[in-house]
Amino acid sequence: MTLDAILPPERTLFDVPGGSKKRVLEFFSTFIAQNTPSLDSQEVFSRLIGRERLGSTGIGNGVAIPHARNPHCKAPLAGFLKLAEPVDFDAIDGEPVDLVFVLLVPEEADEAHLALLGQVAGVMNDADTRARLRHSTSQRELHERLTEAIRRQAPAGSQGG
Repeated sequence: MTLDAILPPERTLFDVPGGSKKRVLEFFSTFIAQNTPSLDSQEVFSRLIGRERLGSTGIGNGVAIPHARNPHCKAPLAGFLKLAEPVDFDAIDGEPVDLVFVLLVPEEADEAHLALLGQVAGVMNDADTRARLRHSTSQRELHERLTEAIRRQAPAGSQGG
């Protein structure tokens, strides 16, 4: 399973209002529940916040990768938010976050979960990719640049259809 397969254009959100880490996670939880009937926004939110309590998912360089397991999640789901204004995410480098890659996985998806997180981290650790994402001027451009970066980063032969 590859990231581009679980991140459709409609879940790549441009110019999302920030405010705070909590507001960003609430926004995503509400958004994903509206688009995925099996998911409850409160449950998604409480699981994402629960994961943040274990340690911030802010990985540095203005990037956060909030993620959680969800028993009502049938297959991994991803969402990407480019925030209008950076927010404090308690990131490891202390920098505010403006690029947020959210991952929800089924309760039992151990290896898939770790592999997807590894893919996200690989893509988001690239300074050129981050700059391209930050300079995107529309939702479509943001999704195209993100998809290109994911495909560039994927090892040869792992591009399943």
